Amino acid sequence: MPSDAQAPANEGAPLALYVHWPFCLAKCPYCDFNSHVRDTIPQARFSAALRRELAHEAARLTEDGPRRLGSIFFGGGTPSLMAPETVAALIADARSLFATAPDLEITLEANPTSVEIERLRAFRNAGINRVSLGIQSLDDDALHLLGRQHSAGQAIAALETARDLFGRISFDLIYARPNQSPAAWRAELNQALALVSDHLSLYQLTIEPGTRFEGLHRQGLLTLPDEDSGALMYEETATVAAGHGLAAYEVSNYARPGAESRHNLTYWRYDDYLGIGPGAHGRTTLADGLHATRRHRAPEPWTERVERTGSGLMQDDILTSRDRAREMLLMGLRLTEGVPEARFAQRTGMAMKDALDPTILAAALGEGYLVRDETIQGAVLRATNAGRLRLEALLGAMVL
Repeated sequence: MPSDAQAPANEGAPLALYVHWPFCLAKCPYCDFNSHVRDTIPQARFSAALRRELAHEAARLTEDGPRRLGSIFFGGGTPSLMAPETVAALIADARSLFATAPDLEITLEANPTSVEIERLRAFRNAGINRVSLGIQSLDDDALHLLGRQHSAGQAIAALETARDLFGRISFDLIYARPNQSPAAWRAELNQALALVSDHLSLYQLTIEPGTRFEGLHRQGLLTLPDEDSGALMYEETATVAAGHGLAAYEVSNYARPGAESRHNLTYWRYDDYLGIGPGAHGRTTLADGLHATRRHRAPEPWTERVERTGSGLMQDDILTSRDRAREMLLMGLRLTEGVPEARFAQRTGMAMKDALDPTILAAALGEGYLVRDETIQGAVLRATNAGRLRLEALLGAMVL
């Protein structure tokens, strides 16, 4: 097995590219993502900086040979505020800098405001073949509470427009909102899936530090459903999604067979991904090991660094075998398919049993929160439905 000084094997898995566009029209009160509101967005300057950083990092990654690109994901922030010409240029650059898979998945996140939806055709022409819509709710009162800039009517129109333009569509919804009942959540989810049922990301509303919701919650002005209600809504989600032909393949993600997000599977399977743009993270294998990278969070300092040096990199650490093991378990056990033990050993340099507390592991297996399946390819550790409900606490206790 590889030592800490050796690059962990990646079995020729394709590279994923993440492009972060940090600008938004407004800051949502629940959001702790790296997003920034500006009166004017420096489109040309920011486009040039993204292209320069991509070229700089591609040269670094391909020093030891070509890398095959399997997916591109434009995230944010609100990447549908990007000029379509910038999207087209970055896609063209990526195709010239890397070998690309014939079925390259190229996703762009978009919000369903009228301005952004009008741009969807231009984004399709730029090369986007998968769109992820930040719907969040189909209830106008909930959208107002969540600080969204669109109405339920605009959300429905956006889903219909996207359905006509793109072969692959995903959308996000937030549940366990204040005063939301399981029955109301079931009706809302059925309504959304009746419009588009390809891929769905569902997130339970949580109070994140530093957000406006945290302040309201601390003052007693914002109350979320209790834990039991949240768990019931999670279970309702799986039932409703199954009725529309979608299965859970990750804790918060549901898809028809074959419609899973290939880009996000790269993260969860612990393959290599390159992140560019303010605050973007990456995990990339070089000759000396697996590098954990992070770029400057603020747009203006990031831009200045890229203009000066070619890169906005702030952190570049080579991960130890223990680091790799912990990260692969924290990501991989979110997947319904679980973590193959042979792949784990190959990628981390450790046997899985050496990365887990044996007492906690035995208890989790005994309680039915985890199972260890024997397959033709070897053993696989995975979380059950009950285990995924408790995954955060379980992983915190079990992973060494």
